[in-house]
Amino acid sequence: MNTGLPDEPVYDIAQLGHTELLSPVYEESLRFFVDIYGLDLVAEEGGSAYLRGWGDTELTTLKLTPSEQAGLGHVGWRAVSPQALDRRVAALREGGLEGEWIDGDVGHGKAYRFRPPSGQLMEVYYESEKYRATGDKKPYLPNQPQAEIHRGVGAQRIDHLNILAQDVRGTREILARTLGFKLREYLVPPGKGEVGAWLSLMNKAHDLAITREEAPVSGRLHHVAYAVENREDVLRAADTFIQLGQPIEFGPAKHSRTQGFFLYVLEPGGNRIEVFSGGIHIYAPDWEAVRWTTEAGGRSTAWGLDVPPTFHGHATPVLS
Repeated sequence: MNTGLPDEPVYDIAQLGHTELLSPVYEESLRFFVDIYGLDLVAEEGGSAYLRGWGDTELTTLKLTPSEQAGLGHVGWRAVSPQALDRRVAALREGGLEGEWIDGDVGHGKAYRFRPPSGQLMEVYYESEKYRATGDKKPYLPNQPQAEIHRGVGAQRIDHLNILAQDVRGTREILARTLGFKLREYLVPPGKGEVGAWLSLMNKAHDLAITREEAPVSGRLHHVAYAVENREDVLRAADTFIQLGQPIEFGPAKHSRTQGFFLYVLEPGGNRIEVFSGGIHIYAPDWEAVRWTTEAGGRSTAWGLDVPPTFHGHATPVLS
């Protein structure tokens, strides 16, 4: 099977480090992420807010910035070492993804910024500030970064994001060659080209999903996801959202691909946000990417819950 992946796996990029979301209603979005989603506000600098989940080891994993339109400001991928960062920047340039260095931002050092064929702004970096809990946030277990948050949903840690691309295969192939993403699952409906791909850096079900952009635009975001510990936390999140007046778009249910348990909402700015738990973990070094032609058994999700029209029709920025 020709999947466009490099012959030798590359493990120079360790994790999804952070995302930046843009919101036309900054204060409302900030209240959502703190009071309903349950993130901690680390700092407000330069007009942006920097937040984190209680299980994130990094100082900040979400940057929220006011903007005329909702969408993805940028996404940051963290390298495993300074040498790995240099290797990946060289690979990006060799692959035709020329970019530029920035000095850094709250929580991380210098970063190389570029755009893949799908148009989203991405960066790779290594230097990062770890979160150090003090006071009542200090955990009783030293291998936890912070005491558990019971505010709102209590989102634990950043998990993945889903971006849109007109050329799904081309985008995931160049990210595989330059950054080392591994293809785990992909969707090719009968008579159509590739419309979805799920990729990870290490052994997760996915750090990045890429789905087909049907409009003649680029750079749009489908969703950003934070993980919670288990399915019960996703179910509790559903009750929490409703209790706090936050409409649910989709779920709770189980994905066919990734097998993760999920729940989606639209935050006040319009960006889709997921609460995610579980998902397959991949330990075999010779994992064969799973090709899907339809949803499992003709069902829209693993257990048959239909997908609402907004899930395929809504992305940010919203098209006029």
